[in-house]
Amino acid sequence: MQIGNNIGILHGGDYNPDQWLDCPEILAEDIRLMKKAKVNCVSLGIFAWSRLEPEEGKYDLDWLADIIQNLYENGIYTILATPTGAMPHWLADRYEEVRQVGEDGIRYDIGKRHNYCPSSLIMREKTRQIDQKLAERFGRHPGVIGWHISNEIGNNGRDGACHCSNCQNAFRTWLKEKYGSLDCLNKAWWTSFWSHTYTDWSQIRSTSSRGEDLLHGLNLDWKRFASSQQLDFSKEEIRTVRSYSALPITTNLMAFFRPLDYFQWSKEFDFVSWDCYPDWHSGADELQTAAEAAASHSLVRSLKSESFLMMESTPSIVNWRDKNRLKRPGMHALSSLQAIACGSDSVQYFQWRKSRGSSEKYHGAVVDHKNGENTRVFRDVAQLGERLEQLSPKVIGTCNQAQIALIFDWENWWAVEDAKAIDNSIQYFPIFLSYFRPFWEMGVDVDIIDMTCDLDKYEIVVAPLNYMYRKGYAERVRSFVEQGGCYVTTSWSGEVNDTDLVYLDRHPLEDVLGIVPEEMDVPDGYCENCVEYQDKKYRIEGICGLVHTKGAEVLASYQHDFYAGYPALTKNVYGKGEAYYIASVNEADFLRAFYREILQRKGLGCRMQITFPMGVTVNERKDPNRQLWFVQNFNREAAEVELLACYRNIETGEQLKGKITLQSFECIVLEK
Repeated sequence: MQIGNNIGILHGGDYNPDQWLDCPEILAEDIRLMKKAKVNCVSLGIFAWSRLEPEEGKYDLDWLADIIQNLYENGIYTILATPTGAMPHWLADRYEEVRQVGEDGIRYDIGKRHNYCPSSLIMREKTRQIDQKLAERFGRHPGVIGWHISNEIGNNGRDGACHCSNCQNAFRTWLKEKYGSLDCLNKAWWTSFWSHTYTDWSQIRSTSSRGEDLLHGLNLDWKRFASSQQLDFSKEEIRTVRSYSALPITTNLMAFFRPLDYFQWSKEFDFVSWDCYPDWHSGADELQTAAEAAASHSLVRSLKSESFLMMESTPSIVNWRDKNRLKRPGMHALSSLQAIACGSDSVQYFQWRKSRGSSEKYHGAVVDHKNGENTRVFRDVAQLGERLEQLSPKVIGTCNQAQIALIFDWENWWAVEDAKAIDNSIQYFPIFLSYFRPFWEMGVDVDIIDMTCDLDKYEIVVAPLNYMYRKGYAERVRSFVEQGGCYVTTSWSGEVNDTDLVYLDRHPLEDVLGIVPEEMDVPDGYCENCVEYQDKKYRIEGICGLVHTKGAEVLASYQHDFYAGYPALTKNVYGKGEAYYIASVNEADFLRAFYREILQRKGLGCRMQITFPMGVTVNERKDPNRQLWFVQNFNREAAEVELLACYRNIETGEQLKGKITLQSFECIVLEK
C-alpha cells in the first residue's frame, strides 16, 4: 500500500501544536513556513494524551480538529497518531498496575515514555477509549490520510519488557500454548542442566539477572514473548482504529531494533515506516554510516516488499549522542535522497519546530528557536522540498526489485549473542553489515529477509552467522539450491535448533554444503591467521571454523597455525544450484573479491551501465514502464564517474554520457 500515491512524496514530519496552543501567532506562522518549505504532510498527536484527555473520561478534541482542518485547508495532510507513547499522570497515579516493573521486581514511577505494561487490562481499556474517540472523530476527515500507532514502540531505554505479575502470568500462558506440557518444555530448554527442571508452571519466571538468565531456551522464549505481547497490545489499538476508520495504519519502526521482531510486526500494518538517524561525520569517512543507513532502509522495504515511509529523520542534528554534529552542507539532501533511492516515499522530520523545554529542546528541527526561515537548515529543507515535488511524478509507484537477499533473523540475533560460546563479545549486526556493505558499494540492491521468508524469488541468498535454524528452514534452503539457487553461508551456522538445542550427529545442511564442521577458533595474538583466495591473502578478523570437505570443492585455504591448508572457502554443487561455505570472518576485501566473482558468473550486479569509485553508489527504482537510477556520492570530495550509455537527468533534462563529476555529497537521478 503506497500512501503517497495521491499526494506524491510526503514531506513534513512530527508536528506538536499542543505545545503551542497558547501562542496562536506561532501556529499561524507554522502554516506559512510549511507552505514555503513545500511541506504536504505532518504527523499529529504523538505525545498529546494529556491534552486530549486532561482528566479521566473528559476529552478535549476540538483543538486537534481545528489544527487538522486548518492544515487541510492549506494543502497539508495529517497522519494521526494514537497517543499511547507516553501516559498522562492521572492514569499512572490512579492505576498502579499500568506502570512497568523492571527485572529487579521494582515498579517504575511514571516518567519518560513507553512506560506502560502491555498486559494490564486497565491500560488496554484506557487505550481503547482514547483510540475510539480519535477514530470516531477523525477517521473519515478528508485531511487525515493514515494512522500512526503509538511511537517508537518499546524504545524506553530499558529492554522494552515488563516483568510484573500480569506479564509473568501471560508468559506462562504463552508457554503452555507453545509446549503443551512441562515435560516438553523441560526437554526443549534442557533444564536438567544444573538441576533446574520445572515441576510446576508457577515456578517459571522471566529471565532476570537476579534469578535465571543462563537457561538459553528460557532467554529466547522470553524475548519472543516480550515482542509478541507488545505486538498484541498494538493489535488491540489497530482493531479499535479499524472499527471506525478504513484509513491505512502504520507505526514507526527503528530498523535493527533488537527487542522487537519486525518481521512479525510488519504483518499487522498496512504499510511500514521507520525513524532514521545515521551518525554522519563520525568517522574517517561517511561510508560505514551510509552503508548502515542503506541496510536499514533495505530492511524496512523488505518487510513488505514495497515502498515505505521514512517517518522521522533530522534536518540537522540530534541531541542524544555523546557528541552531536551538524549535517555538513549537502548531507541533508543526500541522506534524504538515499532514503528515496532505497524505497522510501517520504522525507519526514522530527520535528517541525524545536520544543522550548525538556529533554529534546536542542534536537534538530526545521524551525529553530530563533530566526524563523532565516537559517541554513530551513533553506536546506525548502530546497529539498522543491526537489521532492519535482521528483514525485517519476518516483511514486516505483520500487527496488532485488535479485539477492541477505538473511537477518531476530530470533537468530537473540540466540547468537546469548550462546556463551567461542567469542562472547560477538555481535550479530556488525558482522551482518560487513556482508551487506560490499553489495552496497557495488550498486547492487539487496533485500533483507528472515528465515521464514520465501527464498525462491532470489538468485542468490547469503546467510551470515546463521547460528540457529528455525523450523523448516533447512528444508527450504535445500529446495532453493536444488532448484538452481546460489546459497552462501558462514561458519557458526546450523549449530542449534529453534529452542537453542545443539544439533547432534551432523550439520542439517551437510549434503547441501558438502562439508563437515568440527571445531571453532578465534585467531588472536600469536595465532593470527589469514586465508588465500585467488592468489591473494586476506586477514582473518573474527571467528573461524575448521571443516572437512565431503564432496565440496576448496576455493580458499588457511595459511598458518596447525590448520594451515584446511578449507576456508568451499563450493558444493547440489542439484541445479550451488552452495558456498565461508569458514572465517575476514577483512572486507575478501568479500569484495568473492562477491565480484559470483556476480560475474551469475550475470548479476549493478544494472546501470556505469563505473564509479569507492564512496559512490547506485540504487535502482523501477516499475514496468520506468527505470530510475539514484547515483550518490558519499565522499567528502568530488568524484568522477563514467556513464557507459546515455542517461537523462530527470530534474534538469540534461543528457549525460561519458565522464561526469559529482560534487561532494551530491545525488543525481537519471533515467535511460
